[in-house]
Parts: sequence; C-alpha cells; structure tokens
Amino acid sequence: VARAQPGGGVRGALDFADLIVRARTLLTEGEGPGAAWVLFKLDGIDHLLIDEAQDTSPDQWDIARALTGEFFIGGSGNVSLPLIGEVSAIGLSVSEFQAAVESKLKEGYLKEPRVSVEVLNYRPFYILGEVEKPGTYPYTNGLTVLNAVATAEGFTYRANTKRVFIKRADTAGEQEFPLTTATPVAPGDTIRIAERFF
Repeated sequence: VARAQPGGGVRGALDFADLIVRARTLLTEGEGPGAAWVLFKLDGIDHLLIDEAQDTSPDQWDIARALTGEFFIGGSGNVSLPLIGEVSAIGLSVSEFQAAVESKLKEGYLKEPRVSVEVLNYRPFYILGEVEKPGTYPYTNGLTVLNAVATAEGFTYRANTKRVFIKRADTAGEQEFPLTTATPVAPGDTIRIAERFF
C-alpha cells in the first residue's frame, strides 16, 4: 500500500498537515467560492481551546484567529453557533445556557465539551416618570431600582419614594413593588416612578 506524500502525492490523499493548510487557506485567503459561505456559517466564535500537543502549528493558530468573534442573542431569543446551530437562551441563566450548549455539543461533536459563557452586553433598562433625567440607560449586573434612579440623576420633588412600577421585558403589564434598597431591575425592564399625592 502506497503512503500519502505531503501535498497529497498519492491519488489526492491528504494527511493531517495538508488538511490544516487547506483549512487555513480557505478561511484566511478566501480560496474558491465556498470561502465566504464557510466564514459566514462560522462567524461568531469567541474562544477556542487548542489541543496542547498541536498548539505550536502556525497554520492552526491562523485557523483559530479566522474563527473568533462574538455571538449575539437574536430577536427570537436564540444564539446561532457553529456546528450545533441555534440554541435557545430564553429564560436561562448564564450557567443554564452554558449547560445547554455543552449538551448539544455532546450530540455527536465532542466527548466532554467544556463551554465558557460570558455576557458582554445586556439589554438596556428604561426609566421614566418622576426622575430628573428619564431615558434609556445601560444595564449592569446587580442593578436595583435605587441604582437606576441614581443613574437618572435622582428623584424629582414630586416622586413617590415608597412604590415603583416595573414592566418586565417578558410580561405584558406593569407590576407594583415596594421601593426598597433591594428592589431588583432586570435587563430590558421599564421602571416608572409615580407622582406622590399630597
């Protein structure tokens, strides 16, 4: 039986190094009409873990650089990932979403995947009513209503500082809450500070 030579010397047979070089060329130099499609399908990978035994190959690092990026949650609440397609993020915590991705990767792709998920940006929150600067503001983890009011430069003199109305992003109407130091705000919430009655 003849052995393959570097560069596919026997009837087009390719060894591992040949496959790495061809993948790098396709992803970094845009060889052929399929390159744009492959890059489109793989767009969004944020982190790759390269096998330690093979991480010295410059060609493999070129492939890794060609596949990196960020993933976004679409309007439907799904994240489109290479290999496994769309994964729903609706109602999941970061750790639950991480487990869902690992589960999908186990379905024929990896034996023991380890996935790390990090939120880069949250949906903003909205605050209106009796605050000095109503508007849209960036959400930060652990945000409370009082933090949100401080972001909006404080209460007006007419504000009801005992109750707050919050419309959660996933509900149809407002709910009334006591305004305490621990009243939480979630990404996408609309906060309304009502007027107090004298």
